[in-house]
Amino acid sequence: MSRRLDRSLVDWLWPLAVFGLLAVVPAIGLSIPKVFDQPVDSPGTLALLASCLLFGALALTYDLQFGYTGLLSFGHTLYIALGAYLTNIAITEWHWQFWQAVLVAMAASFALANVLGFVSMRVAGIAFAMVTLAFAQAGSVLALKDPHHWTHGEEGLGADYTKLPHAFVGIVNTKNLYWLALAFLAGVFFVVRWAVESSPGRVWQAIRENEARVEVLGLPPRAYKLQAFVLSSTLAAAGGVVYMLLFNGTTLSLTQPNFTLTLLLMVVIGGAGSRWGAVLGGILYTYLNNRLTAIGSSSAVNGLPHALKVPLSQPLFLLGAIFILMVIFLPGGLVGLARRGSPSTMRRLRAAVGGGAAAEAS
Repeated sequence: MSRRLDRSLVDWLWPLAVFGLLAVVPAIGLSIPKVFDQPVDSPGTLALLASCLLFGALALTYDLQFGYTGLLSFGHTLYIALGAYLTNIAITEWHWQFWQAVLVAMAASFALANVLGFVSMRVAGIAFAMVTLAFAQAGSVLALKDPHHWTHGEEGLGADYTKLPHAFVGIVNTKNLYWLALAFLAGVFFVVRWAVESSPGRVWQAIRENEARVEVLGLPPRAYKLQAFVLSSTLAAAGGVVYMLLFNGTTLSLTQPNFTLTLLLMVVIGGAGSRWGAVLGGILYTYLNNRLTAIGSSSAVNGLPHALKVPLSQPLFLLGAIFILMVIFLPGGLVGLARRGSPSTMRRLRAAVGGGAAAEAS
């Protein structure tokens, strides 16, 4: 019992240590050539790192559905956009106070996730994915049509900085935005960890493995899937609020269904069904998406023949090539690679080999 308690304590303490180390990054004045264009503590680098942390958290909210419950949703971006847009519209167009707008946006996201989740759960598999895609597409069209001139359509809606918390306004406060993104990531991480290790969380994972068996045991799979869907969507809406603060507004790209596909790529790259995998996948994808632009416009690429220069100058081409290679050679993602080399895995392999040798000897 004591050993189990010690192990549980360590499992909770080491993530805290990781987040604690990340919290001191703004105090590091080192320059890391090729990795960052500016020193680590510069506003530009901190803004990039904050974006990486935010998307790591958003990928983790999606992994709660896809990796742990087996729900392939194409509408996750709807809730991110709702949190960002509704908060921004409330403070900029309706002149509400910031925290009042946040509370209303979170309540609306929770309610919408319950309603749309209940409707979507009436089907499963590809049909479920298509229904969620339809809802996301409807939200994108609504933002594009710009009802009452609230969303500003393709132009996007800049936030009224006078209504935002002063600690998150201006370049001088980039450190605070970094800490905000880190705090959001830590909050999502521990909420997801608590949820997955709870009784409903274990049912979610059982549904992912064999939904029919869960139903035979007398448990209602649809109700449990709705729980995971609502929790995931509400956390995503909170991420939308952080997105609005980091980028000082909202744009139509936030509502596009392919945003969800990007989150899916992040989860697959990191490793589905693994908290750190989704986080690492989101961080890596966001970093590469920003840095590959610089590589594509570098003199080394510009000096290549035209047949090579054109594709290599496109970040999406490079990201696609990296993704294909990872799917082929790392089917379990980054976490799968780590697991294959872990001591427990090696012990199981040695035991299997030893057992096979003993059987042959007998």
